[in-house]
Amino acid sequence: MPNNTLMNTYGRLPVEFARGQGVWLYDETGNAYLDALSGIGVCALGHAHPVVTQAICEQAGKLVHTSNLYHISTQEKLADKLAEVSGMSNCFFANSGAEANEAAIKLARLYGHKKGIETPSIIVFETAFHGRTMATLTASGNRKIQAGFEPLVSGFIRAPFDDVDAIKNIARNNHNVVAILVEPVQGEGGLHIPSSDFLDELRAICDKHDWLLMLDEVQTGNGRTGKYFAYQHYNWMPDVVTTAKGLGNGVPIGACLADSKVADVFQPGNHGSTFGGNPLACAAALATVTTIVDGGFVDNAAEMGSYLVQQFLQRLSDNEHVIEIRGMGLMIGIELDQECPQLVSQALDKGALINVTAGSVIRLLPPLIITQEEADKLVDIVCELIEALA
Repeated sequence: MPNNTLMNTYGRLPVEFARGQGVWLYDETGNAYLDALSGIGVCALGHAHPVVTQAICEQAGKLVHTSNLYHISTQEKLADKLAEVSGMSNCFFANSGAEANEAAIKLARLYGHKKGIETPSIIVFETAFHGRTMATLTASGNRKIQAGFEPLVSGFIRAPFDDVDAIKNIARNNHNVVAILVEPVQGEGGLHIPSSDFLDELRAICDKHDWLLMLDEVQTGNGRTGKYFAYQHYNWMPDVVTTAKGLGNGVPIGACLADSKVADVFQPGNHGSTFGGNPLACAAALATVTTIVDGGFVDNAAEMGSYLVQQFLQRLSDNEHVIEIRGMGLMIGIELDQECPQLVSQALDKGALINVTAGSVIRLLPPLIITQEEADKLVDIVCELIEALA
């Protein structure tokens, strides 16, 4: 039965989990479920990881919160670690991916105003998802999440994803553009991976026009695509990167990272957060980032992601319902020829947690620690569901 004291904002599945271990979740009666969703890309190291658990317990026993009115040594250590793994100059800590993207949007606008542009605009893309705050849902290319919340925020120009000519046309006709905000892989939009030169072209266009290239790596960051950040598959640097989800392995934290071009745009009073970067969240994130890097889990994401895609291609090559199987690291989508939301509950009955996005795309985001044996079990369950489609 629904709890009437909770706002009716989620269509919840009929299960409650009592504990987790690695890639597995267990309900109150002890039934096991292979978590191929990782809390929507959050639990990169799986559940109850001992290093993260120890970091949380030790920090909670010393200090949970002070506020950003004071120095926080754990926050500074995490910033140093993220600068090391990303190559970026500095960062601002928030509580979520949407808040990290809000920081990036504000950074771009302030950058534009400092250039003398009175009404700075940001190019965003169709089928994108950047969050559910007013600015980030406006930036998203999903009419469903925008409906009913008008008036939306001004200052965004929308373009088709993976269409360089559209961006060049905007550049010719709009002189108020200051930035492009783009996901290297669109997750919520149906796991769309752009053509190999799309992001290269965006970088070149931004360089030509002195725009900021801002990457939303809320979902693709923290090892998910087989590199620590997805832009590390390329030979250039972005100006701004946002991340969250896998950063704290379940403890809420987001980050907006800036390169030297905009590292000093924010000054005291321009932006802030009461909880962002508090000692507890930063301790969890520092343990998470260090473990992902030192434990070889970025490489495991690349290897197991490739393995899963190959297994799906082999099993489903002749299936008439499969339009395309696409993936980058452990970010995998199987597009079907029909709406398939029922597969989520059917997978639950078979002991697996999956997601369907954009109506017809099975999205898989298993923890970076997944083994080949666990991957094989996931392939069996998903293929059985697809093969059973009428």
